[in-house]
Amino acid sequence: MTPAVSILNKNNIRYQLHEYDHDTTSDSYGKEASEKMNVAAEAIFKTLVVKLNNSELVVNVIPVTSQLSMKAVAKAHNAKKATMADKVEVQGSTGYVVGGISPIGLKKALRVLIDDSALSHSSIFISGGRRGLEIELSPLDLKQIVKGEFTNLTQKIA
Repeated sequence: MTPAVSILNKNNIRYQLHEYDHDTTSDSYGKEASEKMNVAAEAIFKTLVVKLNNSELVVNVIPVTSQLSMKAVAKAHNAKKATMADKVEVQGSTGYVVGGISPIGLKKALRVLIDDSALSHSSIFISGGRRGLEIELSPLDLKQIVKGEFTNLTQKIA
């Protein structure tokens, strides 16, 4: 059991686990999850960690079909600059490996923003805390458990 699953259980949050055999040669975790679970890619969300003003780490949850807008992230956090965080720093702060980062059960408390497109789905899929494990839950339950906020964080991938 991952920290994310433990926290959901402890807080009596309704969710469903989905497991699939992760292919280590896959170049897109989200696309792989969509195909192996036979779920629309728009309902699968990835967790990206960004560094603000070269110091604070923040978590952003966006659809795998979209690209994170650094401008939108910086604006949402009232920061001047937003850049992708270093992989080693991300793993140390979240306690999860890249490709399996869940916004739930982070090792360190980080602010969480969720792309507002999540509200157009009755349930979304997020990483369960390891590659090949997805959690399906209501976007409102996700917001509640991570004490997050909904905002526009993305630009569509062409």
